[in-house]
Amino acid sequence: MTTVLRYAAFTGDPGGGNPAGVVLDAGGLDGREMQAIAAEVGYSETAFLTGGPDAGGVRTVRYFSPKAEVPFCGHATVATAVALAERVGPGELVFSTPAGIVPVSVDAGLRATLSSVEPAVEPVELGDVLEILRWSAGDLEPALPPRVAYAGARHLVLAAATRERLAELDYDFDRLLAYMLERDLTTLQLVWRESPTVFHVRDPFPVGGVVEDPATGAAAAAFGAYLRELGLGQPKITLHQGDDLGRPSLITVELRPGDNRVHVSGTAVPITTPE
Repeated sequence: MTTVLRYAAFTGDPGGGNPAGVVLDAGGLDGREMQAIAAEVGYSETAFLTGGPDAGGVRTVRYFSPKAEVPFCGHATVATAVALAERVGPGELVFSTPAGIVPVSVDAGLRATLSSVEPAVEPVELGDVLEILRWSAGDLEPALPPRVAYAGARHLVLAAATRERLAELDYDFDRLLAYMLERDLTTLQLVWRESPTVFHVRDPFPVGGVVEDPATGAAAAAFGAYLRELGLGQPKITLHQGDDLGRPSLITVELRPGDNRVHVSGTAVPITTPE
């Protein structure tokens, strides 16, 4: 029988953050079985440790949404790292993901920090996404231009000019799904800048069968790369996500001198009663 652990990531409250399923011993499962478990769990992602640690301490992990396998998931990585640390103690972990090698450190307070794969940022032709979101060109913040950012998965970054615009999320699910599949996007990273170091974000996730993700570590890493590409990076950036869903999340993004990777930190706590 497969044991599925349930954690809320990027929060200290089981009722907040982003729920993730975690299977610590999935070596005997094939992709079809993992997909079925993820669909039954129903969270935006479930992480499956399929092997390791090997001689180098590397553990292999795969991630499944209820609809499909995804190359990388930040909140499920944080949840998995905390679940392991609770059992073997804090310290350094290394995950081999479909997107690449992701080191994760867990401190004595069970706060996990993942280091992204090599990020990238590229210009984008928006097409009809504003119409799909029911936004207008005037709803965008000119100082934060649209880009596709990658740090393990691809995310379209769109900046809202006001917090009110960000709060009014009402999009065409099927059309956005088709738009994202055509462009190999995992989420949209919709952001509003409160200050140079504080942002509020929302992440539509129809590709995973979810209207919105309440905390998205992979998108947070991509957004850190986006800010650095624009010359707006700060050593530490705080992202508030999930507030509009009633599941507040707190994500810390670090940009370190001489290190092109993006470092994303947060806590995770067990969910004792499945939602």
